[in-house]
Amino acid sequence: MQPVLSINGIAKAYGPIKALKGVSFDVPEGAVFGILGPNGSGKTTMLSIILDILKADTGSFVWFGEPGSEHTRKRIGSLLETPNFYHYLSAVDNLNITHAISGRGDAADIDRVLEVVKLSERKKSKFSAYSLGMKQRLAIAAALLGDPQVLVFDEPTNGLDPVGIAEIRELIKELAKRGKTIIMASHLLDEVEKVCTHVAILKRGELIVAGAVDDVFSNEDIVEVSSNDPVQLLSVLNAFPGYSKIQPHEKKILLFFPIGTARLEEINRFCFEKGITLNLLLVRKERLETKFFELTNEK
Repeated sequence: MQPVLSINGIAKAYGPIKALKGVSFDVPEGAVFGILGPNGSGKTTMLSIILDILKADTGSFVWFGEPGSEHTRKRIGSLLETPNFYHYLSAVDNLNITHAISGRGDAADIDRVLEVVKLSERKKSKFSAYSLGMKQRLAIAAALLGDPQVLVFDEPTNGLDPVGIAEIRELIKELAKRGKTIIMASHLLDEVEKVCTHVAILKRGELIVAGAVDDVFSNEDIVEVSSNDPVQLLSVLNAFPGYSKIQPHEKKILLFFPIGTARLEEINRFCFEKGITLNLLLVRKERLETKFFELTNEK
């Protein structure tokens, strides 16, 4: 399947500062694609380039298999910073102004996007009366005008309280279910872990790794096992074949396997045949934070 976006060798410098250093990756259709990295890693510069706000020094990108153009731009909704809505106007009036300026959507479309972001009941309230999370949802509604195929967000939960963060994350997942491809920059590891299907990690303008989140952040299966007698359990599991490492952890035993090789039913059967009933048996992923720090060497 043709990628929605292909980035090929993009480089950008601001005087002596190299913001991007020949970055290349593809964004698959239907992905929630996180561009992840510490502040100053080049995330916002990358989004600005693919939205034709900035021009790359070298390299190229294509949307939907063709160079960026006014035609392709109409298929992309974006939110790079909180829009300057009029505080004394309602959500509907603000979106009418956005529509008049951008040419996206119509009156019926405004009602539709307000329903999508769950602001229909407050559509006549003044923007100044909205919480921060509601303001950000209205900004996403503006990006949805015209029903774009792709949405590009820069730090969509930045500055929000925990409730607002949860609302935006659920909205992003809902938009993905509706078939949107979403590209979002974030410095929050937790956000990528909970929302994204794919990720590209940048560090000081360089691409460290890109791919499916499960592939990037997991190079082994970690199986958690416990029973009422952890000492006996450890003794029995020492004889189980296939693991690369076994490690007691609090009241549990951790078994490490090469990625994709852990078989829970075999572990359960092995223990049962040795007279042990397990009260915990599950596969967990390596902590995203641990893997991220390994990849970026950030302290």
